[in-house]
Amino acid sequence: MAKAKSQSSQPTEAPGGPPPVRRMGLRYGFNEINGWWHLSEGPHGAEIRRRLRLMDTRVVRVFVFDPQVPDPFKDWRSFSVCIQGVLDAGALPMITFARFAPPFDNVSSIRSFVARCREIVWSAVQQFGGEQVKDWYWCIWNEPNNPIVGGDVTYDQYRHIYIETATRIHELLAPYLGGAKARIGGPSIDGNHRPYWMDWIARLVDEVDDPLLGFVNWHRYGDWRPAVPSHTLGLQMWNSPDAPLGKTLEALLMAQLPTYEGRARGVARLVKGRDILNICGELNTISHHENYYTLGLNQNLFGAVFYMSALIHLIRGGADAEMRWTATAHGSDAYGLLSMRGEPMPPALAKQVFAQHVRFGDIIRFPPARHDFPEVDTVLASHEDGRLSAVFVNVSARPLVLRAAEWYDGLGSCGEVLRLDTSTGGRVTRGPFDGTVRIEGYGMAIVSNRAAPTIID
Repeated sequence: MAKAKSQSSQPTEAPGGPPPVRRMGLRYGFNEINGWWHLSEGPHGAEIRRRLRLMDTRVVRVFVFDPQVPDPFKDWRSFSVCIQGVLDAGALPMITFARFAPPFDNVSSIRSFVARCREIVWSAVQQFGGEQVKDWYWCIWNEPNNPIVGGDVTYDQYRHIYIETATRIHELLAPYLGGAKARIGGPSIDGNHRPYWMDWIARLVDEVDDPLLGFVNWHRYGDWRPAVPSHTLGLQMWNSPDAPLGKTLEALLMAQLPTYEGRARGVARLVKGRDILNICGELNTISHHENYYTLGLNQNLFGAVFYMSALIHLIRGGADAEMRWTATAHGSDAYGLLSMRGEPMPPALAKQVFAQHVRFGDIIRFPPARHDFPEVDTVLASHEDGRLSAVFVNVSARPLVLRAAEWYDGLGSCGEVLRLDTSTGGRVTRGPFDGTVRIEGYGMAIVSNRAAPTIID
């Protein structure tokens, strides 16, 4: 099996700073499901796309063979317009071939699935051109180990489907690759409900020929259980206990955040030395689409802080991309961080500011862990043009006052601090930086010497 050198970020020396430091290699992204029409064709599509650009969105995952997204065989126009909306937002699509009906080892069913996937790739090449389509992402299946979502496929069944499908996709893309690797991948594995999820990634990396595996994709939410008693919703809990409620649940969710770093680091070890991207393909606070289930914890200030801390942990762990579930809300769903009119919720404002100060390719470093402030997550980002920014995230409800110099030397050139916390009314505020960082409860603060150009609306 041929192996290619990894293109992920490597430790390097920062001018004037202590080693080791790294280049920021995390690509920001989203899943787009029910809100696809609002992104691509809706009356507020331009505003939604502007917001996605402000969040430096580089990849957007859309599904085929899924009822929420236009069927490319019945309505290619709408599907292609959806893809064009992603491109117009400055991102690349990750087209996900979701599933087919069981039995999953039926030869005829596999042949039909492969033919349909191949037809979609061929149609994309015909409309958008091979030179553009070669850079897109192609994801085979979604949560094959989750019986509700992916059909409870065995690994051996999935590997067979994957290799057959990836081979045909690669054949179409090969004339345009110029020796580069096609971004074909999977398995979009459910890392919340099922044990042994990492087995799938380890085996794919070991058993699939190198040209056919360009990324691995794994999912992680803070929890899937409801934020209210399950008996009030009539839920099947699958032999799991109810989650603790109220403030205890909030504390538990925030305590899960370091697992993003651990999982990213574990997958990074499996793909080390290979040109295989390590992608957290779904993340959010609670895995559900109704507010009565989540109590708003995906979309409020709490959800914003959870997401920003998750980003820091994914960066620390060496993930190559993250894709929040989801970008655009449809109706009153409890996932999206933008409304159908492009109005930003607190997680959108937080990411918009974060992405303007922690950019792909930046020099980044992390302070030593502070046992006196275990609730603070932080990252320092700088650029050769002189930009310097430090991000502080408070994952607790208690107010904090931090002396910035105790975390990072060299912030004396920073003149402003941007804040989003319980005192700012759901907006990002600007203020002078006096050497201290105040965060009122759940919140985020960014100290920077280039805060003035930041778009905070």
